[in-house]
Amino acid sequence: MSDIETISLAAGRNVYFASDFHLGTPSFEQSHERERAIVAWLDAIRSDADVIFLVGDVFDFWFEYKRSIPKGFIRLQGKLAELTDTGTRIVLFTGNHDMWMNDYFTQEMGIPVYRNPRQYDIGGKRFLIGHGDGLGPGDFVYKRLKTVFESRFTQQLFRWLHPDVGIGLAQAWSRRSRINNQGKGEEHFLGEDREWLMQYCREVEVQMHHDYYIFGHRHLTLDLAVSPTSRYVNLGEWVSAKTYAVFDGTDLRLKTWSINS
Repeated sequence: MSDIETISLAAGRNVYFASDFHLGTPSFEQSHERERAIVAWLDAIRSDADVIFLVGDVFDFWFEYKRSIPKGFIRLQGKLAELTDTGTRIVLFTGNHDMWMNDYFTQEMGIPVYRNPRQYDIGGKRFLIGHGDGLGPGDFVYKRLKTVFESRFTQQLFRWLHPDVGIGLAQAWSRRSRINNQGKGEEHFLGEDREWLMQYCREVEVQMHHDYYIFGHRHLTLDLAVSPTSRYVNLGEWVSAKTYAVFDGTDLRLKTWSINS
C-alpha cells in the first residue's frame, strides 16, 4: 500500500470523484453524447474543485503505442488539459479496461496515473482510493488474466500489432463486456457479506483505519458502513447513471449529474 499523501482543503473547496465513463462504448453516438455530459460536468465543478479523482475505466479501451493513441475522446482530453493548465489538480487511476496507460496523460497534461489503490489524507480524513478490480477474495480467473495483461511482455506483443488491428480486436472484445450488456445482466447488490470490495475494506480496516474507501468497477452506487467510523463508497458509472461523489472537507456525498443539477 502507498504512503499517505496529504491534501489540504481551503474553505469552500471540494474534492470530486468519478469513475467508469467507459468512453468508446457501446456506439460512437452514445459515447459522444456521454463525453459531452462529462465535459459539462467538469465545467460545472471547476469553480470549486481542488482535486478531481478519475477512478478508472475512463475509457472502455486504451492502449498507448509509442507514437499513437486511440482515436477520439478529444473533447475530454482538451478539457482535462484546460483544467490542469489553469491550476485544477487531476488524479487518474487505471481500471481493468484502460490498464494499458503509460505516460501520455502525465507528459501532455501533468496528470499522474496510478495502477494500485493509494492512501490520501484529505482535510484530516483518511481515504483509500482505487478502481477496485482484482481486490478482495475470489475472482481468481480475472486475477490471473490481469497479471498476464499487466506484464511488459504482453504489452510488447500487442504493440507489434498495427493500431488498426490491435484497437479493432480490443473493441470487438469490449462488445462482450458487462457495460455493453446492461439490461441483459445488470449489476445487483449482492449483500454486504458477499460484496468482495466490502470484504476487502473490512480486511484493510482491521490493519489500518480509513474514514473512506472510494472505489469504482462495480457499476453500483453504494455507501456502506465498514465500521462505525468508516465508509465504503462505490461511485457507480456514467453509461446510464452519471453518478459521482463530492467531499467538502467534512462529509462525502454521492450525487447524480444532470444539466440542471
